[in-house]
Amino acid sequence: MGRVSRRAFAAAALSALTVMPTASAAARRPAGVGTPAGEMRGMWIASVDNRDWPSAPGLSAAEQHAELTALLDTAVRYRLNTVMLQVRPAADALWPSPHEPWSVYLTGTQGRDPGWDPLGTAVAEAHARGLELHAWFNPYRVALHADPSRLAASHPARRHPDWVVPYGGRLYYNPGLPEVRAFVQEAMLDAVRRYPVDAVHFDDYFYPYPLPGQSFDDAAAHDAHGAGFPDRASWRRDNVDRLVREMAARIKEIRPGTQFGISPFGVWRNSDTDPRGSDTAAGVQTYDDLHADTRTWARENWIDYICPQLYWHIGHTAADYATLLAWWAGVVRDTRTRLYLGEALYKAGDPAQPAAWQQPAELSRHLALAKRYPPVRGHVFFSAREVTADPIGAMSRVAADHYRRPAGPPDRAPVRATGSWSPGA
Repeated sequence: MGRVSRRAFAAAALSALTVMPTASAAARRPAGVGTPAGEMRGMWIASVDNRDWPSAPGLSAAEQHAELTALLDTAVRYRLNTVMLQVRPAADALWPSPHEPWSVYLTGTQGRDPGWDPLGTAVAEAHARGLELHAWFNPYRVALHADPSRLAASHPARRHPDWVVPYGGRLYYNPGLPEVRAFVQEAMLDAVRRYPVDAVHFDDYFYPYPLPGQSFDDAAAHDAHGAGFPDRASWRRDNVDRLVREMAARIKEIRPGTQFGISPFGVWRNSDTDPRGSDTAAGVQTYDDLHADTRTWARENWIDYICPQLYWHIGHTAADYATLLAWWAGVVRDTRTRLYLGEALYKAGDPAQPAAWQQPAELSRHLALAKRYPPVRGHVFFSAREVTADPIGAMSRVAADHYRRPAGPPDRAPVRATGSWSPGA
């Protein structure tokens, strides 16, 4: 195929997108009406540090609402069917929680009422557009700084300083304390009780990512609660496993139709660490570094879906997208856990990224390759800011190549591999 200029490609892609229904027409179709259940087509909307929404703290309620509905309309325009909205970015809330203060990312002052209910409104607006709303929570992050005095006076971390561990210039709740695990569950489940969210969604943060020369100081908690484990790492993994199992059970008790999904860092373990691992040489392994046994969660059907963040290009030396795609497909084969793939749209066109990410077709190639693996049920794009901006036309290319037909809500039925497909892992 001959080379096409970036401008010509963008024009062609946008032309293809103009046939999509607008938010004022088919976008208002209630969820599940008019189209059969299909693949996951999702995007993350990050509120932490005002990455995607709101665009800045302190906007009026009307401005915040307008920005939110614009993002939902963008999802519809690209024929997506799901948004993962971050509603508890740092031990705070984007709804009127009785447990935690209003988020600083709404008003600029933690605990200040923004004058509306963002999560409740988001659920209603998403469903009106035929979109699923997955409420995205961060279980243990308290703050992106290390100064407890900057938290709202009513913040649980100030009332219970013994729950908090400073690490890497940030504050975290200690996952090794049973009272912390019970509290964060109640804080998150309040949203499930209040709103008909389609799923509870966790990202990749459990124990924090390791930093050179620093240690997460949970020695006292380990001394109090770690008896019977061969080492602290095993105890930490059990702490995270308990959170996952308990949340899964309680979600089903409170709102049986609500799903539970997790989007971990894409490498469980490298094969030179564990023969069951992927043929990768990643610098982080979730099992060892974040104490998150993501493979077990999927294999044992503890969660409804797993969405590993495969934020590398095809052919990456240390973590090849193609290698990890095949490995994860093998992990979920013959389980009830649905597999979605997290896609690094944010890397498209970034001059700091390798040459592959300067090609508008890189992400489209990911989707084409994934179609060869029946366990893959769809893709989620990070994140809403880039879906809107469409750097180098990468999202337009995905839509033109793969999303030309409308999608119903994500199919929740498990899929079994058939034919001669092999997991390759």
